[in-house]
Amino acid sequence: MSRPLLFLDVDGPLNPYAAQPERRPEGYTTIRASVRPGRPLRVWLNPSHGPALLALDYDLCWATTWMDAANRWIAPVVGLPELPWVDFGEGLFAVRPDGVHWKTEAIVAYAGGRAFAWVDDEQSPADEVYVAGRHPGSALLYHVDPRIGLRERDFTALAGFAAAVQT
Repeated sequence: MSRPLLFLDVDGPLNPYAAQPERRPEGYTTIRASVRPGRPLRVWLNPSHGPALLALDYDLCWATTWMDAANRWIAPVVGLPELPWVDFGEGLFAVRPDGVHWKTEAIVAYAGGRAFAWVDDEQSPADEVYVAGRHPGSALLYHVDPRIGLRERDFTALAGFAAAVQT
């Protein structure tokens, strides 16, 4: 049996962008990323997140607006190797009339029926319904508070899901 996929968003889970703007969370470092033309983005990252994610029994995959840029800007700071990434293509930021997040359809397609957990700060009940109706494998849509990012309890919950789907 293959390991489940772990789809990772950057902003929210790894970069607690909604934390108080003048107070970097303890244990985080600041980078300035020039992903697009214009002013560089301030990004807070915790170097302990990479080893903690690698210790989980998942195959990791970026599911973020950063797409392949996450391998250049985020992975080295948090201690992750280069990871595959979901290419959202024309669906990037597309508003759906059914309220399903613009990432959801692409994530389900990428998973191809394989069990997965999706760590993000923007899922809704509409996404749960979409995944339940279109994905035959086990799935966990795991919400992370963008004010605090990933914490120990989140890693524990993700480890529990991976163990449950592999038994």
